[in-house]
Amino acid sequence: MVSLRDAAMNSKAWPFEEARAVLKRYGGKDPAKGYVLFETGYGPSGLPHIGTFGEVARTTMIRRAFEIISDIPTRLICFSDDVDGMRKVPENVPQQEMLRQYMQMPLTSVPDPYGEFESFGHHNNAMLRRFLDTFGFEYEFISATEFYKSGRFDDTLRRCAERYDAIMGIMLASLREERQQTYSCFLPIHPETGRVLYVPMKEVNAKDGTITFDDEAGREWTLPVTGGHVKLQWKPDFGARWAALDVDFEMYGKDHSTNTPIYDGICEVLGGRKPNHMTYELFLDDQGQKISKSKGNGLTIDEWLTYAATESLSYFMYQKPKTAKRMHFDVIPRAVDEYHQQLRAFVDQPLDLQVNNPVWHIHNGQPPVSKMVVSFGMLLNLASVSGAKDAGALWKFLKRYAPDASPETHPDLDAAAGYAVRYFADKIAPTRVFRLPDAKERAAMEDLVARLRVWDGPTDDEALQSMVFAVGKEHGFEPLRDWFKALYEVLLGASDGPRFGGFIALYGVDETVALMERALQGAFVA
Repeated sequence: MVSLRDAAMNSKAWPFEEARAVLKRYGGKDPAKGYVLFETGYGPSGLPHIGTFGEVARTTMIRRAFEIISDIPTRLICFSDDVDGMRKVPENVPQQEMLRQYMQMPLTSVPDPYGEFESFGHHNNAMLRRFLDTFGFEYEFISATEFYKSGRFDDTLRRCAERYDAIMGIMLASLREERQQTYSCFLPIHPETGRVLYVPMKEVNAKDGTITFDDEAGREWTLPVTGGHVKLQWKPDFGARWAALDVDFEMYGKDHSTNTPIYDGICEVLGGRKPNHMTYELFLDDQGQKISKSKGNGLTIDEWLTYAATESLSYFMYQKPKTAKRMHFDVIPRAVDEYHQQLRAFVDQPLDLQVNNPVWHIHNGQPPVSKMVVSFGMLLNLASVSGAKDAGALWKFLKRYAPDASPETHPDLDAAAGYAVRYFADKIAPTRVFRLPDAKERAAMEDLVARLRVWDGPTDDEALQSMVFAVGKEHGFEPLRDWFKALYEVLLGASDGPRFGGFIALYGVDETVALMERALQGAFVA
């Protein structure tokens, strides 16, 4: 029999492929620090978006895969670069005018526009941690403010001063000539104003570990590079953090990929070993634009969780990480249904296929049994025609369709029913456009109504679907999809819908007859 470790070592699932690459990094030896360190970085310049969650979710999947193929302990650090100066005010937060007074201040020195936390940086860090805790991630959180001020970064910062020319050599080669004239990898924090300064260095004293510069008013200052008086520009900070923490793995978006040689080079200049990386494609909004924390476009985690369970979001993140993903509300129903399809498949799969199944990675090898006897898409259509205001109103249909099901025995179905009612009311009902059938469609629909009135066959999905299919064929619909499209547009106000036989079985034969008669009379168009 194949062991779990053997199956994992041969799995083509991307978390296992990345985990094997991390294991290969040590060539059969244990790391000197005693563990393998996974890291994710977060810039708290705005409210955390769903892409931030994706980094932690995917890194966790790789971490858990690594723990199957190796006995080396692991850690996951979520690092927040909250010393970064606020370069623009996010569009999706209150008190815009107040925030504009704090431009270039470290984010942990900017007041919280919500009035709930010590600073805007603290607020955004708390939001991130709340989101991550919702999903039960195991991680250690590090604030750059604490990292710089506590002295944990001091040795690396002194080394930056000692190897300043080498770091600058890497950075200047990547910059336009105009930018080269004023660039420094060190950003002093002004002793009086507290602002992060983008100014050239007059001197970097490696022996004393200090920098000397003129501020914007022309006054000269000398500051130690340690103790939180100075921060690193974000690209050098990336590589320096890798060296300071001895990071073994970090993933980031495609927009960082051209900087990888810079991050790696600075890490190595500072005596570190560059980590393994994984680059993922970007998350896009419904217009195809990159999701931005400052714009607040695309879905938030809270918005997703308003309409679906956490596992569906994890499933969405698992799928094809190197393919760009459009993050809009209409991806949610498919993610829910595909997740449950994979749960149902998992039960009968051999081990070598189970470790390739997304739900193995979502649930760390122990996925639950799906009790979704009705798809989320079907629940949406049931909510549409039934006028249900809550999950309870859908259960009279669900009980008839699946007599053994109940909210107590099928909690995932009960939760999905509640989500479906909410999703329909918010996202589908406002967009429905009903129409009347043309002559050919009307004749076919009247035929279908007549057959349903005298239907004495089984009320299961397949028998009813075959009958609906036969009506379309006999009335000359080619392709048959045009027949089903007409049913959806006339009865549901949408161009797509469920398997219609399954819809009839769930909603009820008599109820479907009544629905079709009303539609043929023009009730929905009126």
